[in-house]
Amino acid sequence: MQYQEFLDHIYQRYSGNIKLGLDRMEGLLQDMGSPQDSLRGFQVGGTNGKGSVCATLEALCLAHGLSTGLNTSPHLIDYTERFRVNGNELPFQRVLEIFQRFEELFMKWDASFFEITTAIALQVFKEEKLHSSVIEVGLGGRLDATNLFTPDVSAITSIGLDHVKTLGGTIKKIATEKAGIIKPGVPLVLGKLPAEALRVISQRANDLQTPFFLSGRDFSFRVTARRVSGLEFDYSFGRHHYRNLVTNLIGEHQAANLALALTAFLIYAKQRGIKADSQKIRHALKNVNWRGRMQVLSTSPVIIVDGAHNIQGVRAMLKTLGKIWPKRRFRFLISILADKNYGEMLRLISQNAEKIYIAQNSSERAATVEEQAAELRKNQVDFVTADSVAAALKTARKEMSSDDLLICGGSLFTVGEVLQAFSENES
Repeated sequence: MQYQEFLDHIYQRYSGNIKLGLDRMEGLLQDMGSPQDSLRGFQVGGTNGKGSVCATLEALCLAHGLSTGLNTSPHLIDYTERFRVNGNELPFQRVLEIFQRFEELFMKWDASFFEITTAIALQVFKEEKLHSSVIEVGLGGRLDATNLFTPDVSAITSIGLDHVKTLGGTIKKIATEKAGIIKPGVPLVLGKLPAEALRVISQRANDLQTPFFLSGRDFSFRVTARRVSGLEFDYSFGRHHYRNLVTNLIGEHQAANLALALTAFLIYAKQRGIKADSQKIRHALKNVNWRGRMQVLSTSPVIIVDGAHNIQGVRAMLKTLGKIWPKRRFRFLISILADKNYGEMLRLISQNAEKIYIAQNSSERAATVEEQAAELRKNQVDFVTADSVAAALKTARKEMSSDDLLICGGSLFTVGEVLQAFSENES
């Protein structure tokens, strides 16, 4: 079976199997020999920032010589991006071999696409006998397929209104779902959360006698320099104090993500008898890379892709752009999913836009060009439409002068299509 044939098969056969609950996943993993029970490491949930935190944890573990697996979602271009072992994507043939070995069980348990993907990751990490695994929650937490893994340290990055049809339309309801990853006695690291969310999560942690470490209370960071190539920040947690940490990740929200990841790693290192080394930490943070998050594709003109796909993410993106390029207006290439609050996202973007290029990405969930255009007309902003993300990028690049700035995003699907189109164009 070739890559595209496999992808078509797994999407067509299993994408419609989504049902809330962990019973199927529990039965499936039990039949597979409970691979999750042999793993140690981290589980990371939250509305935004999960991927960056996971990538940073992977970098910190690898810098300290720990064999490490990373499981994230969604992928931007290739399905194999979801599985990394020691910093390298898993070869497709290995993914296929595990899928085919267990497909009878996937069919028996009527497993969903995400449940299968999670099961493959857990099985790979078990077979590789890894020291540490970093597992990103897919959606919510309480009923997420990753939640049968018991980590050494849990983290919740942020909480905002996203996936409201599934998780609920209030911060309290969403926080309740995210709090589902809290395990009895497993240390929990928290980013800056809305007061209502913090009440829910701290109550759950206290009920389970789980120690939790809160950004701004137990650990802190301060950004000391920002630039288009990244930022510098100071960090403090207990007896750990680091000045002038450097990262290539862009935006103050990334300093928050790195501080959270570093705190989780330091707790983990202490638990497992690993000596946290200052130089290794600096090296890891400086070199951590996470595609599609304020990623600069070109400097003349400046072209950036960013995965902001909800209101909270768009606000963080616009704040970052404003800090680096104050008083500038930007060109945006945008395609948003229909199940997001795309009206408000486009309103915020319009306030900072010189021109917007609207397209419909290839996701079944994408808002149509006309749906997005109808929202833009309310905002009296200059915009053009295109048949595809690739066509929108082509138009934008033709119209740009060397001192223009183009920001591409609205969805991780859009980011993936821009990366692919840009790569094909450059080659």
